[in-house]
Amino acid sequence: MKLSMIRSACSSLRIHPRSRVSGLSRRCLPVGPASSRLILRAASDAASRGTNPKLADHFGNQSRKEDGFECDSSLREVVQSTKEAMVALQRRNPSIQPLLAIVQAGEDDSLLEINKKMAGKIGLNITQICLAKECSEDEIVEEVLKLNEDPRVHGVYLHLPPLALTTRVLDTLKPEKDIDGISDLNMGRLVRGDLSKGFVSPVASAILDLLEKHDAPLEGKTVLLVGGEGPLGLALQCLIERSGMVALKSNWNPKSLQRQVMQADAVVLLEEGNMDVPPTWFRPGAAVIRCVPTLESGEHALEMSSKSGLGYLTAAYRAQNVVHSCSRWIQEQQYRPWRLRSLKLQPLMPVPSDIEISRAQIPKPVDQLAQEVGLLPEELEAYGRSKAKVRLSLLERLHTQPDGKYILVAGITPTPLGEGKSTVTIGLVQALSAHLKLNSFACLRQPSQGPTFGVKGGAAGGGYAQVIPMEEFNLHLTGDIHAITAANNLVAAAIDARMLHEATQSDKALFNRLVPSVNGVRRFSPIQISRLHRLGINKTDPASLTQEEVSTFVRLDLDPSKITWQRVVDTNDRFLRKITVGQASTEKGQIRETGFDIAVASEIMAILALADSLEDMKNRLARMVVGTSRSGQPVTTEDLGVSGALAVLMKDAIKPTLMQTLEGTPVFVHAGPFANIAHGNSSVLADKLALKLVGRDGFVVTEAGFGADIGMEKFFNIKCRASGLRPNVVVLVATVRALKMHGGGPNVSAGAPLPKEYIDENLSLVSGGCHSNLRKQIQIAHLFGVPVVVALNVFKTDTEAEIDLVCQIAKECGASDAVPCHHWAQGGRGSLKLAQAVNEAASRASNFQFLYNIEMPIAEKIRTIAQKVYGADDIELSPAAKAKINYYNQQGYSSLPICMAKTHLSLSHMPDKKGAPTGFVLPIRDVRASIGAGFIYPLVGTMSTMPGLPTRPCFYDIDLDPATEEITGLF
Repeated sequence: MKLSMIRSACSSLRIHPRSRVSGLSRRCLPVGPASSRLILRAASDAASRGTNPKLADHFGNQSRKEDGFECDSSLREVVQSTKEAMVALQRRNPSIQPLLAIVQAGEDDSLLEINKKMAGKIGLNITQICLAKECSEDEIVEEVLKLNEDPRVHGVYLHLPPLALTTRVLDTLKPEKDIDGISDLNMGRLVRGDLSKGFVSPVASAILDLLEKHDAPLEGKTVLLVGGEGPLGLALQCLIERSGMVALKSNWNPKSLQRQVMQADAVVLLEEGNMDVPPTWFRPGAAVIRCVPTLESGEHALEMSSKSGLGYLTAAYRAQNVVHSCSRWIQEQQYRPWRLRSLKLQPLMPVPSDIEISRAQIPKPVDQLAQEVGLLPEELEAYGRSKAKVRLSLLERLHTQPDGKYILVAGITPTPLGEGKSTVTIGLVQALSAHLKLNSFACLRQPSQGPTFGVKGGAAGGGYAQVIPMEEFNLHLTGDIHAITAANNLVAAAIDARMLHEATQSDKALFNRLVPSVNGVRRFSPIQISRLHRLGINKTDPASLTQEEVSTFVRLDLDPSKITWQRVVDTNDRFLRKITVGQASTEKGQIRETGFDIAVASEIMAILALADSLEDMKNRLARMVVGTSRSGQPVTTEDLGVSGALAVLMKDAIKPTLMQTLEGTPVFVHAGPFANIAHGNSSVLADKLALKLVGRDGFVVTEAGFGADIGMEKFFNIKCRASGLRPNVVVLVATVRALKMHGGGPNVSAGAPLPKEYIDENLSLVSGGCHSNLRKQIQIAHLFGVPVVVALNVFKTDTEAEIDLVCQIAKECGASDAVPCHHWAQGGRGSLKLAQAVNEAASRASNFQFLYNIEMPIAEKIRTIAQKVYGADDIELSPAAKAKINYYNQQGYSSLPICMAKTHLSLSHMPDKKGAPTGFVLPIRDVRASIGAGFIYPLVGTMSTMPGLPTRPCFYDIDLDPATEEITGLF
C-alpha cells in the first residue's frame, strides 16, 4: 500500500462533546465493545490540502470496504490475532469476559461507535462513564479508583482533555489497567524495553503499523516527529527506534522545519502547529501521517471516522491491549512460586533479651512479604508496616492448588514454665524456608494480654526464634480479641436487657416494641422470621399471629439460674470471677449472680478458630446457646436477635493476620482459644490459606496447646473433623527439665529458682521421664496413625549425655526420629536437623484415623479418651453430668465431638501425678456444651476460666520511653 497523508485526531486531543445533562455526571450502561476518538479527515479533504489525491483516494476506497472493517491487512491481522487470543482465553476461562471502561467528559455517545463495532468483531464488552464537561480532578480520581478496584474491568481508557490528565490522575490509574500506556510506569517500561507487563499506546502502535506497511521499506530510514511532547510522542519515538528506523524530533520552527521535512523519509505531525506544511516540502514517496485536533463533532465527525483506517486500527490495538490485560489478570490469579528473601541473623552470645533481639532485626514491609509468598495486593489489608489481614478470597483463587504438608507441633506434659512449643514451631519454619529453601508457613495462636501482663509473658517465641515485631504480636495485634470481647459482651447485654423487658411488659407491649410499626407498616425482620420458623409458626404477617403465637414469639422466658453466658475481659482479674449485676434501681430488682471469663475463653473465640468461611462463622454464632428457658428449652443468640450483629462485629476478625519471623519467613497469627475448656489450636482458616500458599511440596507448621494428651488430641478429634485436613507429621517437643520432673524430680514453680536436680546432670531422672511420659505421648500420636519426630528443646544446663539419652530412648519408643534443637540460641540454623527429619517423615504415607466414631454415645466417647489417651481404668459420671448428657441427647447434640476440660499438668486429673499414671478413675463432675463451636466439654475437676494476677506480675517490668516510643520489659 502506498501511504500518502492521513489527517486524524490524536487520541489525547478531544472534541468537547455535547452534554444532555449539563453539570451532572452519569455512569452509562455497558454497551458492548470499546470505542476510539480518532476521527480521520476524509481523503477528499486531504486532497484539497494539496496531498497526492491518487494515493489518498486509494487509501480511502480501501477503508470503506465493509464499513471500514476490511480497511487493510494491518487491521485484519490485529483483529484476527486478538480474536484468537480471545478464543484461547475463554476456552480456559469460560466465565471471563474482558471489559473496557471509557471515562469521558461529556455525554457524546458517538465516541462508542468505532469501538462498538470493533468489540463486536472481537467479543469485548465496554462500559462508558460520562462525567460532566467541566469535571474536577477529584471527580476523575474517584471514578478511576472505583475502576481500579473493580475486578470485572480489565482496561481503562481516559478519554479526557489533556489538561485533565494531571499527574495525580495518571498516578491514580493502576498501570495494569492503563491500556493506553500513558501512566509513568508504563512509559518507563516502554523506554526500558520491558513490555512484559506494560502497554503501548494504541495510537502509536497504529501509526507504526502503517509506517511499516509503506511500499518503500523504511528500515534504516528517517522518521520526523513534529510536535507532540507528551506520552504519544515519546511512545512513537521508542517504537520507531526499536523498529530499526531513525527518529528525529522537531518543533514548529519555520527556520528549520522545512529542511527537516524535506530530508525525512516519513513525517508524523503529532499536533496542530502555528503554520501549514505545504505539500511541496515532502519528498516524493514519503509517508506522511497527520495527527491534529479536529474541530468537527457529532454526525459529521462520526461519518468521517468511519471512512478512516487509522481510527479502526487504533481501536483494534486498544482492544488487543484489553485482551492482553485480561490474560495477565488471569495469570496473576494462578499460584505463583515463592521468591522469599530471608533476613540474615547474627546471633550474639550471651543471648540478649527477646525484645532486644526483636528490635535489632528490621522486618520486611508486609506488602513485600506478601508478594514474595504469592499474595495479590487486593488480598491484603495492611495494619501498619509489619502486619496485615489476608482476605479469604485467596481460598477461591487457589481452590485447585494442591495443599502442602501439614505438620503439628505438640508437647509432652509440661512443667508450669512451658517447654517451648512456640519457639520450636518458629525455629522449624526458619530452618525450612531460610536454610533448606523449602516453602513453609507457621500458624500460631494470638496471645491473650492476660498472661502477657500476668506471669507467663508473651507468646511470640523466644531468643532467635521469634515472630516480629514481638511487641505488636503480644499487644492488640489487629484487634481480633477486642472484637471478640465486644461481640461476647453484646450477647451478655442482650440477655439481661431481654429478661428485664419480659419481666416488666405485657405480651402486647413486647410485641409492639419488638415488631414496631414504621410509617404505618409492621414487618418482621429476617432474624425474627427465622425464630418463627423454629417455633413452627409459618407466618410472615405480624397481624396474622394469634394471641398464643404472639406470647410464644415474644417470650424467651430465660431461667436466670440456668444462664451459661458470661461477660469477658482480656485481663487476669480474679475479682470478676463472681459478681452480682442489676443492683441499680433502674433495673427494677432484676438482680442475679454472674461472672467474667478471660476473653480467649469465650465460645466466640472457639468459633473463630473452627469456622471455615464467613458464612460458617455466622451460622455458628447463631447456634450459640446462652441459657435455658424455664420450660427446659435451649435459648440461642438467634433467639435473642443478636447473631447478625455478632457477625458484623467479627467480619474482620475472621481474616488471619500475616507477620514474619526473625529470618523473614511468613507467619499467620489467628485465634487463640483456651486449651482447657476449648480446643487450644490456631484457626482452621489460617491453616487452609497457608496450605494453599506453600504449594504441594511446602510445609504448614501449626501448634497445639498444652501437652499432646490435650492439645493434640483435640486437634485431631475436633479441628481435623471441622477442617477436613489430615496431618502428615507430629513434632513432639520435650525438654530435659520436664523429663526430669516426670522421672521423679521435685516440683517446679514459675518465678522460683530451679532445684539443683534440674541444673545438674541426672541421667536416672531423664530416663524415668522418657520411659513414662515421653513414651506415652508418642503412643497417643500413634493412636491416630501419624508419625512422630521428637524435638528436644535444648537449654544451656543440658549435658551432652542427657541429650543423647533422650534421643536414643525416643527412637526406641517409636519416634521416627529424635533430634536436639538449638533455635533459641542460633535461629533456624539451630533447627536444621529437625527440619530435615520432618521433611523425611513427611515423605512417608500417613495413616490418619480418628480416635472414636462421632456417633458413639457421649459417655462412650468420654470413656474412650480417658482410657486410651489418659490411661484411666474408667470414668465416673456425677449425677449432674448424667443429667446433662441426657438433656443433650434429647436436644440432638449427642453427635458432637468431645473437648475434655482437665488439668494440663498431668495425664490424669491430679496435677501432682507426673509421668504416666495408671489405675485411676477419671471423675466427670459436669458436662457442658458449646453448640456454636460444635463440641461437648466434660469438666474434670474445677476449671478456672479467669486467671488471677500473682504477687509480682510482669507489668512491673513493662514500660514505655516517651521520647523513642520504645517498649521495654516484654518477654
